Parts: sequence; structure tokens; C-alpha cells
Amino acid sequence: MPAYLAIIAVATIAIAGGWVPWFTVPLLSLVIGGSFAGMTFVAHELLHGGIVRDKRWQYAIGWLAFLPFVLSPRLWLAWHNGAHHARANLHDDPDGYPTLEQYRARRSTRFSADMFALGGRRWRGVSSLVLGFTVQSADQLLTARRRGFLTRQQHRRAIAETAVGLATWGVVAVLVGFVSFLFVFVLPLLVANACVMAFILTNHSLSPRVALNDPLASGLSVSTPPIVEWLTLGFGFHVEHHLFPAMSTRHAPEVRAQLVARWPERYQSMPLTAALSRLHRTARVYKQHTTLFDPRTAREYPTLVPRA
Repeated sequence: MPAYLAIIAVATIAIAGGWVPWFTVPLLSLVIGGSFAGMTFVAHELLHGGIVRDKRWQYAIGWLAFLPFVLSPRLWLAWHNGAHHARANLHDDPDGYPTLEQYRARRSTRFSADMFALGGRRWRGVSSLVLGFTVQSADQLLTARRRGFLTRQQHRRAIAETAVGLATWGVVAVLVGFVSFLFVFVLPLLVANACVMAFILTNHSLSPRVALNDPLASGLSVSTPPIVEWLTLGFGFHVEHHLFPAMSTRHAPEVRAQLVARWPERYQSMPLTAALSRLHRTARVYKQHTTLFDPRTAREYPTLVPRA
């Protein structure tokens, strides 16, 4: 966190103060965006208890680490740790893609699946990479009460935490000016979304709907070069993470070795690039538990299914 914050601060001052040639400004934006993403991976690990156990430190550092996405740690704990981890790829998983019945029932679901989701070889689905985590976080905040994630008081506090984050970025915008703000926040946020969503979308979206919370059936781990694995705190070890959410992911390679040794036919993993390519080529609506369906073309695609 100190390294990421220092990089963001120095790059922001350099851009706003005109310290660097204009053609290096987009490059600095990429660096800020990578730091935003790195902070998000820290927040994920931290709020699962994989870094510090004290809840006060988790909330304080978690709020700061999620500041690029103005995401309340209170909301994240209820949405991600509570709802998603307990229901991964079950019918009521808040992060799951819709069934065909859900797709037909709601216009907003149809719009999201057809225009926003990555799939069906439609390149507009890239928007779910560069905007996905921001949009999903906002949607979860707006619907947290209806979904039953948060009580009325908890929801108010989550909104307050989000408002303080928005105010923080509002102050930055005033201090650096409109044009500089585009390069110190807006463009970096798109980069951070892409980095984070590249992993989030591959976690479960190729896997089948399940009746029981079984990470070996409902999840996929992805492999990346060692430097990416280090920068993302081993986020690609997602099956391992769902088995032991509070475990520091520095132990994930040992867990993977045990899974491969004990259940080689059930453990599922592939390179991140291969998973993203498969996402692009398949569909995001579930016709049956193990069949993905594209309502616009009527094409069907099998999900990943562990071998018996």
C-alpha cells in the first residue's frame, strides 16, 4: 500500500504540475491505473483476513485500498465475503450471470447480457472489462437493501463511506483541474477496471450453475506469469481461495499441489489469456446448468465441467 500510494501521489503531482512531457502523461496514467488495480487486490486479500486479523485495521485500510472504486468495505464484506462466497454459481449468487428464464423476465437483464457482457464474439463486450467493477459496485450499493445484504443502518453507513470517497476524488478534481483529472483518475480507473475484471470474469463465468457450493465445480483458477501472480497477490488461485477464503494466498500453490494430487480429474485451471478468449467466444446466459446460450443467435456452448 505505501508503494502504490507513493506512485499515485508522485504521478498525480507530475501530471498536474506539468513536470513531464505531454506524451508521457498517458503512460503515467497507465501506471496509476495499475496501482489502482494493485490496491484493489490488496483490499480483497485484506478484507478476507489474509493480511491482518483486526477488524478495525481491515476497515480502515480496506476503505483506502478501495478508494479508486469508492467502494465501501462494509458493502464488500456483505456482498462478496458473505453472499458470493456462500452462493458461488448457485441460483442466487449476486455475481452470477442469468438463466434464460431470468433473461426473458427482465429488460435490464437482457440489456446487460446482450450489450454489456463479454461473449458471443461481440467486441462491445469489452465494455464489461473497462467499466465492469465500477458498474457492479454501484449496482450492489443501490440494491443492497433489496437483496438483504445490509440492514437499514448498515446501508446508510455504506452510503456514507461511499460519499466520503466521492468527496475525496471531488477535492482532487478541484485541485488538479479537469484535464489533469482525466489522466489522474478517469483513464486510470478504466485501466484498473480492465485489470481487475480480467480475473473476476474468469473466476466463475465459464463454470456451470451448481446446486451445492462446491469450488471444484463452480470455480476456475487461472495461471499467469510470475510477475503478474505477484502483483495480483495470487488472485488467479481462485478455486484455492474459495476453499480457504481467509488463508493468505502465499499458501495457494501448496493447496493447488494437494488438489491436483487428490482430485486431478476435478481441479480446473487454464492460462488467463485462454480463459478470456473462451469468454469472448461463448455466451453468458445459462440455458441449463451446464449449457451457455446466446439468445441473439440461439447458439449453445458447454460450460467447463469437472471430469467424473
